[in-house]
Amino acid sequence: MTHPTPRLAIVTGASRGLGRAFARRLAAEGIAVAAVSRTLRSGDGALEGSLEETVDLIRADGGRARAYAVDLGDPDLDRAELVTRIEADFGLTVDALVNNAAAARRYDVLFSDMRREWFQDSIETNVWNAWDLAAAVIPGMRRRGAGWIVNISSRQAGPRVGPPFAPHPLAGSVLYGGTKAMIDRMSTGAAMELYEDNIAVNSLAPNRGVATAHAAQAVPGWPSEPEETMAEAALALVTGDPKVLTGRIAYSLPLLKELDRPVHTVDGRELVPGWQPADMDASTFLGHYLTFAPPGAIPKALLEGASR
Repeated sequence: MTHPTPRLAIVTGASRGLGRAFARRLAAEGIAVAAVSRTLRSGDGALEGSLEETVDLIRADGGRARAYAVDLGDPDLDRAELVTRIEADFGLTVDALVNNAAAARRYDVLFSDMRREWFQDSIETNVWNAWDLAAAVIPGMRRRGAGWIVNISSRQAGPRVGPPFAPHPLAGSVLYGGTKAMIDRMSTGAAMELYEDNIAVNSLAPNRGVATAHAAQAVPGWPSEPEETMAEAALALVTGDPKVLTGRIAYSLPLLKELDRPVHTVDGRELVPGWQPADMDASTFLGHYLTFAPPGAIPKALLEGASR
């Protein structure tokens, strides 16, 4: 498919981890990137990474990017105004949105111990923020004649299957997993409603965990895939035909295998050894929760699903 050029993407949670990988991979393909997060400068946040560092890396690779330090979990944030400001700064219309920002996962807090303010923060940041930003960019996408929205989900959206219930290091992951399940359902419903507008909407999760600093703290040593597989899958979803590649609750590795898509480094210059489609054995992919069988018929690998 031929895309209008030049293109502009908003990537949230872009100061570190997967958000930075998404921003760099899109920029490597000539897409201008508005990198959005709370952490503007190194040392501002609890984890390593900042928007300034992300933008510097993109510019050093020859890409175009600007930093926007905002709290996407603030209920009073005017996201439509943010989109207007971004488009004015770039002189472009946003045609791609990668909703990656997420609230604290709170894996250590059990269902019965959850506090209302933590619940509301997760709903605001993980769900309403993604919804509100999408609503803010859709009018421009309609005028442009095409658009791509990718909502980053998680394997934790899938149910805990039982009884018997297999032990899990993240317990029930009720709050985080619940918000990501809503992201999945929101994505497929929005894809249906926006199909005639030529706007693709998909959710994307790792097939296995990605050992970002945040994830590694939650489950040290968990089996993982590199950030490049998720970045390449996200790029595929913002460059695919909106009439074909939409309405997916996609997992990274199966999607790349299906599309036979080469996996590049985030700067786009090299292929990642060992993670090309030909290297991927589909029989080792962890199953999708939409394919769950009745209790007692669940493969062990499925019950041991990875976390993001």
